[in-house]
Amino acid sequence: MRNGEVSRVFRTIADMLEIKGESHFRINAYRRAAQAIDDLPDHLDDRLRENSLLAIPGIGKDLAAKITELLTTGKLSYFQSLQAEIPLSLIQLMSIPGIGPGTARVLQEYQITDVDELERLARAQQLRQLPRIKKKTEENILRGIELFRGGLVRRPLGRVLPLAVGILEALREQGYLTRASLAGSIRRFRDTVKDIDILGVSSDPARTVEVFESLPGVTETLASGSTRISIRLDSGLQVDLRLVDEDEFGAALCYFTGSKEHNVRLRELAIKQGMKLNEYGLFRENERLAGRSEEDVYRLLGLSYIPPELRENRGEIEAALNGELPCLVTSKDIRGDLHVHSIFSDGHNDLEQIARKALGLGLEWVGICDHSVSLQIAGGLSVDRLREKLRAVREFNERSPDIKLLCGAEVDIDRSGNLDYPDEVLSELDLVVAAVHTSFRLEEAQMTSRIVRALKNPYVHVFAHPTGRLLGEREPYQVDLPLIIAAAARNGKALEINGSFQRLDLNDVHCRAAKEAGVKLSIGSDAHRVEQMDDLFLGVTVARRGWLKASDVLNTMSYRELTHYLKDSSMQPDRTH
Repeated sequence: MRNGEVSRVFRTIADMLEIKGESHFRINAYRRAAQAIDDLPDHLDDRLRENSLLAIPGIGKDLAAKITELLTTGKLSYFQSLQAEIPLSLIQLMSIPGIGPGTARVLQEYQITDVDELERLARAQQLRQLPRIKKKTEENILRGIELFRGGLVRRPLGRVLPLAVGILEALREQGYLTRASLAGSIRRFRDTVKDIDILGVSSDPARTVEVFESLPGVTETLASGSTRISIRLDSGLQVDLRLVDEDEFGAALCYFTGSKEHNVRLRELAIKQGMKLNEYGLFRENERLAGRSEEDVYRLLGLSYIPPELRENRGEIEAALNGELPCLVTSKDIRGDLHVHSIFSDGHNDLEQIARKALGLGLEWVGICDHSVSLQIAGGLSVDRLREKLRAVREFNERSPDIKLLCGAEVDIDRSGNLDYPDEVLSELDLVVAAVHTSFRLEEAQMTSRIVRALKNPYVHVFAHPTGRLLGEREPYQVDLPLIIAAAARNGKALEINGSFQRLDLNDVHCRAAKEAGVKLSIGSDAHRVEQMDDLFLGVTVARRGWLKASDVLNTMSYRELTHYLKDSSMQPDRTH
């Protein structure tokens, strides 16, 4: 049984306990355990063999026993007993916006556990006849079903972030907000976002509410009060604005940024020190000690300031207590883009246009990585065409003092792990980015073996978008990432953080595992149009969530440093096989 399957069982148990109205302590114990399992860089099977399950954060004897039962039998008797009380179809209903544990309990009582049945009753206005379900609840459930069916519950960060920034700027332009910030998962730069949270301090709250409700694209106001306003956009996205007092802004920003697990740990830390922390401030008895700024809150708790990207309860609080938080890589550290397509394959811009865009982004170099010959659907380059591109890049560099290009290729890995160009061709390139673009349905062992073999090639520098996922469109292919990370470490290969808003692949957890294994990370926008080179920033957010420093990322090197590094990293075969 894979780690993800165990974590899904634990999350489902937490949902079931929530429907039953069990204590928050028990519910959160299962959710924390599920998150800890998802964050593991290795396999639970290995932990079981090494008798080290109890070393996993949040795993005590009871949960360790349940993990053992799942791993050894493939089943969990406790989970089965819960399913006898609460069908899994009812858990699915809780994925619908507007249905919380209380509503789910009512639906269970009346044996409504199917989405189609729920929608039929709501459209017939029969749900409102049930206890504790009002007309507004019924309407919200119908809207939630539409979102659920449309796959719009969570959306890629890169689609939502520009919209959120635009809304925040529109509110600021009115001049009533004296302080304002995005909050929630979008401020933590999670790869997918459910809604937009904005926090502000206003000199005229009533006018701010009026402006907010009249923004372009607003289709309805879901809730309107003096301090919290919720609107729905024509895209179906919900936007929440909370207005707080100046003295509360920092504490509220910390609270509404989350994550929930991070906030729980902060509150526990405050209690141990005889204080109380909530969205209004940090208090000792009735005296507010901090609240105006997040920095003050963390400082008085004895912590270094924790960047929002790290607030996931993955060891950041312990690191902050010990003064061991990393100095995270920033966009200012980035000196180049390692993965851009040009008109030589399926890109829309020539070398000059790409260079101008890069200069505008403050970059010093760009890796031009067009598709290899077998990917004909993407204009894959023949060897002759590749060499024509190589000459064009060399000529560009001779006349360009301000920015340099690397002649690279995004080279396909076939089913057997062979590369799309022979070694004598690969040796001519500045940069070789290997990638999987076909045969996604291979079994895990075959897919892993395929990639590991490609990583042994001495001319490969980077393995691109390592899981092949497309957010909201395609699940990752089955691959043993710990083995891929180990192979990259053995062979001196970098793993890519693909900054395309559709990919963000590797994700943050695997980036951190790669870093800890001594693997370098590269960031590429995978741009096919120059505007998409802006997605390089999204790759940086993943790197920061993965605890990466500038020294962990190839993009922070100068052109001279990078070219020397790439040459030195070639011709380093795997000496362990």
